[in-house]
Amino acid sequence: MTRRATVDDLDAICSSLPEVELGTSWGDRPTYKVRGKGFLLFRAPHATAVDPATGEMYDDLVVITTPTAVEKQALVDDERLPFFTIDHFRSYNAVLVQQSRLGEIDRDELAEVITDAWAAKAPKTLVKKFFADE
Repeated sequence: MTRRATVDDLDAICSSLPEVELGTSWGDRPTYKVRGKGFLLFRAPHATAVDPATGEMYDDLVVITTPTAVEKQALVDDERLPFFTIDHFRSYNAVLVQQSRLGEIDRDELAEVITDAWAAKAPKTLVKKFFADE
């Protein structure tokens, strides 16, 4: 049985991955990291990310690393999913999602996206061990 993702799932999924810690980056932004490399960041409101419907800055964005530009584009192009990108991230492999829209994603699908983000930043030996143990 599938269930919709929640904000609490972000922590549960990230914390279930090997050698993950919740730290900060970009000053004070909460960031999940593997061996010091961030893969999921809670982004501060900024003029580069504005809701086109209201003109207001998004205040609940999560930035999730993607392994490649192709995977980033596939997530953005999938109309079932609330992932998007902005010009500020044009040359960076990551997608954005509003915490308020996480319920539009199946929890297992979110777990896959986050696990891929972790694997993109974790050392290859750690990734191999993790997937071998699954």
